Amino acid sequence: MTTAPRITADTAPRITADTAPRTTAATEWRALGTRVRLVVTEPALLDSCNLLLARHLAEVDAACSRFRADSELAALDTTDGRPVRVSPLLAQALEVALRAAKSTDGTVDPTVGSAMEAIGYDRDFTLVQEDDRPLRLTVRRAPGWRTVSLDRATDTVTVPAGVRLDLGATAKAWAADRAATMLAQAAGCGVLVSLGGDTAVAGRAPAGGWQIRVQDVTGAVDETPAQGPYATVGLHSGGLATSGTAARNWRRSGHDLHHIVDPRTGLPVRSPWRTVSVAADTCADANAATTAALVKGAGAERWLTRLGLPARLVAHSGAVVTTPGWPTEAAGLEAAA
Repeated sequence: MTTAPRITADTAPRITADTAPRTTAATEWRALGTRVRLVVTEPALLDSCNLLLARHLAEVDAACSRFRADSELAALDTTDGRPVRVSPLLAQALEVALRAAKSTDGTVDPTVGSAMEAIGYDRDFTLVQEDDRPLRLTVRRAPGWRTVSLDRATDTVTVPAGVRLDLGATAKAWAADRAATMLAQAAGCGVLVSLGGDTAVAGRAPAGGWQIRVQDVTGAVDETPAQGPYATVGLHSGGLATSGTAARNWRRSGHDLHHIVDPRTGLPVRSPWRTVSVAADTCADANAATTAALVKGAGAERWLTRLGLPARLVAHSGAVVTTPGWPTEAAGLEAAA
């Protein structure tokens, strides 16, 4: 895990020659089964940046989707343990996933694909909620990320027979990082890319940083969250991610389920935390840390503090706990009644 970027409370920025307010333009749409938000500091470049973003996300979907039978990731299910060459894009996504597994002590593990299917998350989430097929839950440890071999020199991957990969814990955040960097370099301006709340920024930030509201469920920026505590912070670089059990959850066969799986059991994690938000040098690192924190449970605050990652953890009671580095200025943080 890398170090954290600077985040500040949402306070009025000082106006100086170096931090003058910058006009921004934004657009929202859907891809990868989630809400996409793009913001740039050069409004005239919004449309061209959005076209590049759409192309990038289409490539990521074709490489990494677990819900597409024609994706590169799905093709690995039929390799029966044979080493195969994959595209540089999928190889990079797999590298990020395996690095996340190593840095989180295996609490974020890409070999939970079969476990995700077993709990009913085997299609786009909008369809999961409508599924009423009978479901039987079984405790079964994930095969483990160490069973997967990746050679980046040749972009060759070996997945044991019967092991199904799921990149849901890392791919969207990695895609946001990659897109933000690419667009900032191409456009020469500040860029924010958010995929379902996994947010990456690149280029010169607006005065006071990119203002991001942290809350339980991703929603429209102009809508106040209906429930739960929330906060607004200024992100100056890197990435900010939030993971939780409040957004993607469903009920089947008498079970309340959600999409955060504990690799040790293959079942939805039981955590004292409702949501966890983390800032890190990259959105991928931030997202890996948030997912790991949910799995680690009571020890998450201590683990995040040891890594030096600013974090905000919300208990099921609504109580908020933060680690050093997370802004606590009362004037800049808002909480719902």
